[in-house]
Amino acid sequence: MLKYIAKRIILMIPVLILMTLIVFAIFYFAPGDPVSRIAGPNVTQEVYESIQRKYGLDQPFIVQYHRFIRSVAEGDLGISILQHRPVIEMIKERLPVTLQIGLLGFVITFVIAVPAGVIAAVKKNTAFDYLCMSGTLLGIAIPTFWLGMLLLYVFAYKLRWFPISGDGSLRQLILPGFAIGLTNAAITARMVRSSMLDVLKQDYVRTARSKGLYEKAVVYRHALKNALIPIITLMGLRLGWILGGSVALEIIFSIPGLGRLMVDSILSRDFPVVQGAMMVLTSSIILANVLADILYAVVDPRIKYG
Repeated sequence: MLKYIAKRIILMIPVLILMTLIVFAIFYFAPGDPVSRIAGPNVTQEVYESIQRKYGLDQPFIVQYHRFIRSVAEGDLGISILQHRPVIEMIKERLPVTLQIGLLGFVITFVIAVPAGVIAAVKKNTAFDYLCMSGTLLGIAIPTFWLGMLLLYVFAYKLRWFPISGDGSLRQLILPGFAIGLTNAAITARMVRSSMLDVLKQDYVRTARSKGLYEKAVVYRHALKNALIPIITLMGLRLGWILGGSVALEIIFSIPGLGRLMVDSILSRDFPVVQGAMMVLTSSIILANVLADILYAVVDPRIKYG
């Protein structure tokens, strides 16, 4: 098991390096001049060049990238051009809120999706199955941001059960968490149902039933465990989508999270902050997929020997 985990972690290193190159290149070649943003449109050429030298923006791409990746390796994500604060401090202030929304949405997704998908598979072609699949189609069709605005209008504006904008309490996370969780649950429930239907056709499931085991034991002890492999794959992928999806919701719900910080920094051309936030989000997605690979070996020991 340790050898398998070490192999997955080593394979993550070149992916992280490639990710840093892509993130840096996007903002290096993106339109917009951060120097003009700092000094204003009427800056003299002498002052302009002085600011370029101060932030190293007059250096070639490869020199700037080398300095960037060296700083990242040392845990330094640079200094905000506009706020003159370390980027890592700004991210530390905002990241917990985004992670809380993502974690709540992740939990809601699988609390709803796994039981719904399992029951729909066991009760195939029944009223519950048709109702569940119809609900998932509706959930897939509804954009997350639109569902967020609907929840905000009904439960915050009309019913006054939750704050309309971020107030610093945990209550502000419930509506965006449900917006993310419900839309993701639709896709995940269909995946769970499909995987369970394949497993329930296997010979060992029929053998377990022929031995007189209770149906719940057959479904949850034998079938569900073997159906978890594709579900774990989806968990790793959806975690990245959940973290990314929180960006729009943080704007809608006026929550000061990492997504809101990214949008504000993009509008103000504060590229060091945007790069730092992108690095954190993409690293989280890569880490989530590595954890999914490790969970494969826990669920199915044959994988770690493959």
